[in-house]
Amino acid sequence: MTAKFGLSVALATPFDANGEIAIAAMISQAKQSLAAGCSSVTLFGTTGEGASIGTQERVRVLNAFLDAGIAPQKVVMAVLVDAAEDAAAQAGQALSRGVRNILLAPPSYFKNVSDDGVFKWFSAVFAILGDRARDIIVYNIPSVTMVSLTVSLIARLRTAFPAVVTGVKDSSGDWPFTETLLKVHGDLIILIGDERHLAKGVRLGGQGAISGMANFLPGEVKLMAEEGIDDARVEDFVAELLKFPVTAAVKVMVARLSGEEMWLAVRPPLVSISREGQERLILAFDSLFRSKAA
Repeated sequence: MTAKFGLSVALATPFDANGEIAIAAMISQAKQSLAAGCSSVTLFGTTGEGASIGTQERVRVLNAFLDAGIAPQKVVMAVLVDAAEDAAAQAGQALSRGVRNILLAPPSYFKNVSDDGVFKWFSAVFAILGDRARDIIVYNIPSVTMVSLTVSLIARLRTAFPAVVTGVKDSSGDWPFTETLLKVHGDLIILIGDERHLAKGVRLGGQGAISGMANFLPGEVKLMAEEGIDDARVEDFVAELLKFPVTAAVKVMVARLSGEEMWLAVRPPLVSISREGQERLILAFDSLFRSKAA
């Protein structure tokens, strides 16, 4: 029997004073996450500011990770671009190095697109990849892409590409949709992107999560993602986090727990959270996780 997906940390991306990726710090964070129980690291997803990371940067970082002894089977690569050619190029490069999965978002520039159009886009990506295409987790995050991957579209994709489309990451935050997805496509790898729904989703057959919260709460999120154990503290802190731009807020917590202020930097067009906002967020965290804050 194939092992469940488990918990993958949606790794934040640190930047140095020149705005370049601080690769050594990123590798250190990845190794700490794996040591804390994460089954893999996801590079350049939403939390990792993947839409702002160029193709050559991705190559350099992945090569550095592998050179540092992180096994490719411990790496998931997110691809967040609009052109099918670019998506296939980024996915193909990572697949050629043996990564575990590709987390592939739909194109997001054009709005109000149809299921037919999105299906044809994914089909074009897979056609370019050819026999390299495998282990694709399609990424449903309509709050960012403005494109919803419907239950029927996922059915079309898995029917047309049964050896390619193996999972869905659902970051819709829409529990009725997530519940339906688990009922209809529960034999796929269904990953719950909203930690407030994570434990109950796992109890209904979800296989885990790709989680930004795992950057700073790996143990707590692991119990939710792998055993379906509720943690009201995590759920309450997600609600606090959502009062701020999420990616920048995650980096506030990584900076706090690592003691490294470089983690506060985000790449334009994102901006860092104000000092006042940082203090509010940290206070909320400390009130929920006093022993960890101490």
